[in-house]
Amino acid sequence: MTTKTAARTSDKTDIYTRVTSQIVAELEKGVRPWIKPWNAEHAAGRITRPLRHNGQPYSGINILMLWASASAQGYAAPIWMTFKQAIELGAHVRKGEKGSPVVYANKLVRTEIDDATGDESERAIPYLKSYTVFNVEQIEDLPAHYYAKAEPRFDVPARIDHAESFFAALGADIRHGGAQAFYAVGHDYVQMPPFETFRDAESYYATLAHECTHWTRHPSRLERDFGRKRWGDEGYAMEELVAELGAAFLCADLELELQARDDHAAYIASWLKVLKDDKRAIFTAAAHAQRAADFLISRQPPS
Repeated sequence: MTTKTAARTSDKTDIYTRVTSQIVAELEKGVRPWIKPWNAEHAAGRITRPLRHNGQPYSGINILMLWASASAQGYAAPIWMTFKQAIELGAHVRKGEKGSPVVYANKLVRTEIDDATGDESERAIPYLKSYTVFNVEQIEDLPAHYYAKAEPRFDVPARIDHAESFFAALGADIRHGGAQAFYAVGHDYVQMPPFETFRDAESYYATLAHECTHWTRHPSRLERDFGRKRWGDEGYAMEELVAELGAAFLCADLELELQARDDHAAYIASWLKVLKDDKRAIFTAAAHAQRAADFLISRQPPS
């Protein structure tokens, strides 16, 4: 292994370990790091995915990483940028501020020679690279709109129109009745308790987002299968983790507060086992959750 390849492998391992350890530490405290009391003070959105300096949202594992950083430091603003991007905007990062890591996927192309035939072939090896970003609250002299506060909001109505429209556009078979929320993959329908039985509208839509993320696993959609065989096994835990993260991503986009479901507290132990056994598991779950969210968003009518 060359020095560059070894360094790249070490960097990748460090990223996986660092991010997974951070999430494991939160779960061991009984805290799901994708559920936070989101701050409503910034004009970019009451609840939102982390945004790049140009307003483009982050995706996948970077959402979790930046949500965790924002929560730990108490940032209300959801906007992040690199040191160089701040300079290009005529601003500067305050002295002594520490940035937050984000990652992106890249590929290393390696030429291999077949010992038997001598033929050459190229193999792409995926790996992660990290770089550092800063929250706009760590940066001075940015244009005013980066610091803009939110306008006062009225109380939400009993039903939230844009959320109703979003889930209606999916084309999913969503049934109401009983006291349980679940997705029945064999018959391909989502079962929800009646709207009126939820403590508030946001709890209803957050639960529906979770079950609709499960709905994407059907063979006719994303065909997601972690080999689950029984309740509580590793495959079951991974699918539940994907649904939790998918709901978090969707609720951020819909400006809905994600509420922790009491019936999901029992999953924390199984998630911890999965994450401790495989440092890549949270990255895999976040990637699947992102694909699920993207699939649901793609079913919306053109704006």
